[in-house]
Amino acid sequence: MNYRFITIEGNIGAGKTTLAHMLAEHYRAKLILEEFADNPFLPKFYEKPQQYAFPLELFFMAERYKQLKDMLQTQDLFSEVVISDYLFVKSLLFAKINLSEDEYNLYQKLFEIINPQLVQPDLLIFLNAPVPQLQKNIKKRNRSYEQQIEDAYLQRVHNMYIQYLKQHSVRTLMIDTTKIDFLGAPAHFRQILQALETDYAPGIHWL
Repeated sequence: MNYRFITIEGNIGAGKTTLAHMLAEHYRAKLILEEFADNPFLPKFYEKPQQYAFPLELFFMAERYKQLKDMLQTQDLFSEVVISDYLFVKSLLFAKINLSEDEYNLYQKLFEIINPQLVQPDLLIFLNAPVPQLQKNIKKRNRSYEQQIEDAYLQRVHNMYIQYLKQHSVRTLMIDTTKIDFLGAPAHFRQILQALETDYAPGIHWL
């Protein structure tokens, strides 16, 4: 496999962390996981989104930046594979959904200062999952503050990701999770491993 830095993305409950763990174990790779549980504003945001959206997103961006900056600077990306379960630009995408226009404009300025300082992934794996499947996964993992997430919010997140991928030349392997059960079917996981042996051009490639 020629990809040294692989990022996995998808909607809430798509299975990003699960696949990241599986790939990291297979490739004996360095694993970078989003530390969402450390965000003190997350439960408050789901209760009062307008009041807590800005501190929520600022905290996420600061933590993601620090984590990626610290861990990637200490890695030799030419000799060691790194797997991450988030793309830094998700900070901007979620901010677009959650913040008011004035808050978003300020947030975007901060993002544009920070983002160029980070190493960008060689390949993005995007887990494309329909809303009913996301809700099923959210219920199954049973995080109390997530249980009231509405279908409409998940759809907005999905639309924002797809819009971003269509507008930017991100080298993306798109996985249809209704057809690829990487956790439950070993043959499906092997399909993903085989797909990672392909050198993709920038753009979206479906598995």
